[in-house]
Amino acid sequence: MMATTNSAANNRRLTPVRCANDRFRPGAQSRRWWLGLIGLFIGGWLCVGEENSAFARRAELNYQAAKKRFQTATNDMEAAWQFGRACFDWADFAKNDDQRETIANEGIAACRRLIARDAKSAAAHYYLGLDLGQLAQTKTLGALRIVQEMEREFKTVRDLDVKFDYAGPDRNLGLLYLEAPGWPASIGDKTKARRHLERAAELAPNYPENHLCLLEAYLKWNDQKGLRRESKVVEELLPVARKEFTGEAWEQSWADWDKRWQKVREKVRELKK
Repeated sequence: MMATTNSAANNRRLTPVRCANDRFRPGAQSRRWWLGLIGLFIGGWLCVGEENSAFARRAELNYQAAKKRFQTATNDMEAAWQFGRACFDWADFAKNDDQRETIANEGIAACRRLIARDAKSAAAHYYLGLDLGQLAQTKTLGALRIVQEMEREFKTVRDLDVKFDYAGPDRNLGLLYLEAPGWPASIGDKTKARRHLERAAELAPNYPENHLCLLEAYLKWNDQKGLRRESKVVEELLPVARKEFTGEAWEQSWADWDKRWQKVREKVRELKK
């Protein structure tokens, strides 16, 4: 079975976690490079008081429900990848490396089990890649190998379903290449990053995440032409997207998108000065 899912729960990208009260939470780019790289998958949710607690509680409840379903229906292929996704979401709120590793390994095991039965499950490969990212955050040695495995998984998803999770394969590959050190240390590659990020925006043009990721890349490269073009796109897109991506399921996404858009606008104004 090849599942295509575009729910808000899948809105995961390669972006450092933005925490108002803890800038160096696991996943922030300023930590060891592979933690910064893997942290890109962690969704970038705002860590502010009651709002963050509500998001965490929602992720925990979803994890518990998905785990129960998976354990009672171990042959249900959808239950397997849904549990893999829930593990990724809940691991994002882990209090320590041990908890993160335990949760991530549960998701990894579920996804690998599904892949053994159905090697063409885009969802299984996708959430395997994301759960591997959570696992890599807990590792000092061997993280580079995990990053390379993540790259393979996202390439596999791209071959199976290029539009999965609003062009998630290209989006995540692009940001892997953007944030990783270059050869020979790792897989970083500006040309590949640009190609995949621009392709994601082309494949899913109505999804704010793709354009924000591309904007942040242009900002990193100091690409003035790209910044001007993409800023205009995002400014026009966000009001329209609010009508499409609505409801409780998208609250976390909008908390992140609004914060990032504001930060990009401030940076662009600084550059103009």
